[in-house]
Amino acid sequence: MAKRDYYEVLGVDKSADANKIKKAYRKVAMKYHPDRNPDDEAAAEKFREAAEAYEVLSNDDKRARYDRYGHAGMEGMGGGFRGASMEDIFAQFGDVFGGGGSPFEAFFGGGGRPGSGGQARRARGQRGSNMRIKVKLTLEEIANGASKKIKLKRYQTCNTCDGSGAKSKEAVKTCTSCNGSGYVRQVRNTFLGQMQTTTNCPQCNGTGTMITDNCGDCQGSGRVRGTDTISLEIPAGVEEGMQLQMSGEGNAGIKGGPSGDLLISIEETPHEHLKREGQHVIYELYVNFADAALGTAVEVPTIDGKVKIKVPEGTQAGKVFRLKGKGLPAMQTYGKGDQLIHLNIWTPTKLSDADRELLERMRGMKSFEPTPDKSEKGFFDKVRSMFG
Repeated sequence: MAKRDYYEVLGVDKSADANKIKKAYRKVAMKYHPDRNPDDEAAAEKFREAAEAYEVLSNDDKRARYDRYGHAGMEGMGGGFRGASMEDIFAQFGDVFGGGGSPFEAFFGGGGRPGSGGQARRARGQRGSNMRIKVKLTLEEIANGASKKIKLKRYQTCNTCDGSGAKSKEAVKTCTSCNGSGYVRQVRNTFLGQMQTTTNCPQCNGTGTMITDNCGDCQGSGRVRGTDTISLEIPAGVEEGMQLQMSGEGNAGIKGGPSGDLLISIEETPHEHLKREGQHVIYELYVNFADAALGTAVEVPTIDGKVKIKVPEGTQAGKVFRLKGKGLPAMQTYGKGDQLIHLNIWTPTKLSDADRELLERMRGMKSFEPTPDKSEKGFFDKVRSMFG
């Protein structure tokens, strides 16, 4: 089933600012929230769909990429929320609803979800921070895609306590401030009367538990510093400055919180002979005057190796040859750009006496007088046709 447009999912137009997008997501999420629609899988799917849309449109980088490429451009930028648990969605977007847990509780101030026996949804520990790395790619790797193994120094989940931060199971006690619920109720007096809200328990940070004896290896944080080697799959057609995202590959969270993401910035390594221009590849070919006048065959480099092209007799400087499909692909689309070969006539800067004598004889010959063809395109016309 094809994905709906993210702006359509949230009911906003493409010019909507961050505040409008946040309000729209809040409205849609409340409509399809599982507390209001128990055992309704269709509503649950719309709830996840809204979370996925908000996850993209609330991020400036992802939104810019989505506006340019649509859903195809989101490949490799994170897994989205289709099939995600409600806990994951609440953990990431709890702040949108004014609290750390269920939107129903934040909106209606209850001590839990309807039918849940008064038990509020417990929050997990603090989310780990994102990590940023740069990956250098050659033009050949950009054309074909690349697999890279990268060493990362990052926080990892502590194996000794399995991320809990506690020395043992016995060292974990129920929080006395919230009695294990993870939330506390606050009553405020307003002009409308008393308003009750539910927020994260400040004593246990919403976990519902307190640690009485910290793990000796992680000192109670639930994570330790370490080095990992991970595999990156870079899709073909990436560009300089583009950012890819691997969800959950950043620093491990504190006390069992979810891991951050790994953000991968692309750097292009300059090619020895070729220059990139969008999906096209440019090569500057230099031939001497004799070869241009008499015609010749020359080898030129391409991304896939050398190929031979024919320079016809009487070819003028500035001529552009096009090798179809020898350029670069675009992300998640079919087809490739072309390789454009710009012909330059090489003029010698140092001449021997014999060279000078020969050229002086040629200078006066009738066939060497310039007779430009009016149908010949000028420089700017050629540039326009190259990239048009």
